[in-house]
Amino acid sequence: MLMNRLNRINSIQLLACITLLFAFICPAHALFVSPPKDPIPLIHQIFPQATDIGEKSGDVPFWTIKNDDEIIGYAFETNDINKIPAYSGEPVNMLVAIDPQGIYLGAKVLEHHEPIILAGIPESKLYKFVDQYPGLKVSDRLKVGGNKTDNMIHIDGLSGATVTVMVMNVAITKSATKVARSLGIISASDEVIMPMATILPDVYQKSDWQTLVGDGSIRKLHLNRKTVDEAFAGTAAEHVDEAQPEQKQDTFADIYYAQANLPNVGRNLLGDAEYNWLIRTLKPNEHAIAIMGNGYSFKGSGYVRGGIFDRIQVLQNEDAVAFRDLDHNRITDIYLDGAPTFKEMSLFIIREHHEFNPGTNWQLELLVRRQLGAVDSLFTSFKGDYDALDSYVYRPPVVLPEPELTLTQQVWQEKNVEVIILGILLLTLLATLFFQDILVRHPTFLHNFRHGFLVITVVFIGWVWGGQLSVVNVFTFLQAFMSDFSWDLFLLDPVIFILWGAAAATVLLWGRAVYCGWLCPFGALQELINVLARHVKIPQVELPWAVHERLWAIKYLILLGLFGLSLDSLALAEQFAEIEPFKTTFLLKFDREWPFIIYALLLLLINVFSRKFFCRYLCPLGAALSTGNSIRLFDWLKRRPECGQPCKTCAKECEIQAIHPDGTINMRECHYCLDCQITYFNDEKCPPLKKIARKKQKYKEQQIQTVEVT
Repeated sequence: MLMNRLNRINSIQLLACITLLFAFICPAHALFVSPPKDPIPLIHQIFPQATDIGEKSGDVPFWTIKNDDEIIGYAFETNDINKIPAYSGEPVNMLVAIDPQGIYLGAKVLEHHEPIILAGIPESKLYKFVDQYPGLKVSDRLKVGGNKTDNMIHIDGLSGATVTVMVMNVAITKSATKVARSLGIISASDEVIMPMATILPDVYQKSDWQTLVGDGSIRKLHLNRKTVDEAFAGTAAEHVDEAQPEQKQDTFADIYYAQANLPNVGRNLLGDAEYNWLIRTLKPNEHAIAIMGNGYSFKGSGYVRGGIFDRIQVLQNEDAVAFRDLDHNRITDIYLDGAPTFKEMSLFIIREHHEFNPGTNWQLELLVRRQLGAVDSLFTSFKGDYDALDSYVYRPPVVLPEPELTLTQQVWQEKNVEVIILGILLLTLLATLFFQDILVRHPTFLHNFRHGFLVITVVFIGWVWGGQLSVVNVFTFLQAFMSDFSWDLFLLDPVIFILWGAAAATVLLWGRAVYCGWLCPFGALQELINVLARHVKIPQVELPWAVHERLWAIKYLILLGLFGLSLDSLALAEQFAEIEPFKTTFLLKFDREWPFIIYALLLLLINVFSRKFFCRYLCPLGAALSTGNSIRLFDWLKRRPECGQPCKTCAKECEIQAIHPDGTINMRECHYCLDCQITYFNDEKCPPLKKIARKKQKYKEQQIQTVEVT
């Protein structure tokens, strides 16, 4: 029997060595950081007809690509414009090409540092993701995955790397938008959308010139010669037609203008007959502007039939309305009392295709030109504002555009179901901890509840949500904390962020035990496998206490080694962090190179004979979490003076050997399964309780019943 036991011990130790060997001799595929690629050959690949690639330049840097003298497109690097950290904390740099109309022609990955993607997911899948962009427009609203909506174009994500491709999509679209705007391909969107206003047809009151000018129904643009001379100061036309000092205050132009199809303006200004004629003439969604002036002619002496009025235009938002001869009608008379006499009076029609909004502010722009020679001239412009009175039009409520969500907000919105379910699970676990003294008195219920919780941890937190924490997360946090710390990097994965918050809280309150015993998917998978193995009576191997106690140190040595590597190179530390089989088991679901699969399966096979072998001896994450054990606030696992001396029941029953021979619980190694607490409260199993029960029973037997004498 002794020889068999020693053979089993040697087998376990041999397997441990093999697992370490697999972890450290096969890091080559663990993390592949792509070397930076030269963008120029890739530009030639996207533009095979290119004869010239200009220098990358500008505030928004990009290359201009030409075929002879024709511009055929533009190319840029996302890191030059929008550096957005991806899962690794470093951005994915991409080359993006668009044509002069703002259509994507290609996207190529130049450099990335994504351990999650390339720890088993081939680079070809990353390239396939960016191949979805050619043919789409810069102005399109693109979204990775999610529920389909009318105003979004959805592109396929990449399973196992959702955060990374969402970051890539934001980097591509925001960079392309900046480049397109700098080139004038697309215009900046308005902050507020003003719905089309409606002119109120029955608003009319007989009025006079002074009243309509006073309330803003008719506006005035007045220019004196000094104002015009100052506008040309410093130009080649500065002294052309310049006024003498005594002429500076002379009027250069008096221009009055109004929206003539407003009933209270048009009927008073034109008279009923002319106004009715105007309204009959206007087609749906057309409007009329009345302009009256003295001094500088707003028509211009160069106007001819079929031509354009080149001295005036109407501006609204970013649209400019120029008028042709077919848009013009002369005003023969003004019927307003007190109106001055004008040299020029005209009606100009704004046609439907301009989509003029009668309830939105507009401007009349007067262009003043000075001749520099027989052909050359120079002009400047002056503007006057116009707003229709509230009583003249019905303005629907403004439409505020839906604010664009940040990448972090988009991710949390996509994961809201997972966040809610995970929150319920954490609240359930918290309730279990608070009422543990009650639950342990019902062993059957507690065991079934715990096994059910572990199944949820494995299936949902592990395989469905990919919520397996890693020691790499610890190193990433430390590096971010020592450099430019930003919460955005950690908020990009809601499940991981919430689990880290839960781990930090439970470490502070109860130590490492709660996370490792309830929330770690790989630990839960190991425990469930071992429970099944024990159920089918597979023999279990327990190492002698002296050996077991010393093997604890291995995981701390691994943690120290990885931490030292991370100080020099986080990428190198990530390679050696493959001693954790977490990515293979949960993120990639065993879909990767065979050495990693064999390593993960080997650890699970060892676990059949020895519960949580990896957690106890090899896990650097568990070692990192246990470092906070000394600051834990609560110690809710009860012990008696008899525990350890003489009673060793709990120590023998602890399936991960976290109880010392003297009866104390090592909270750095405990996984909070609560089995020892079930025994603690079981008066049929706990020797001190059984002893107390026997004494009570013996006392009852020795009692003499009182006999009444009558």
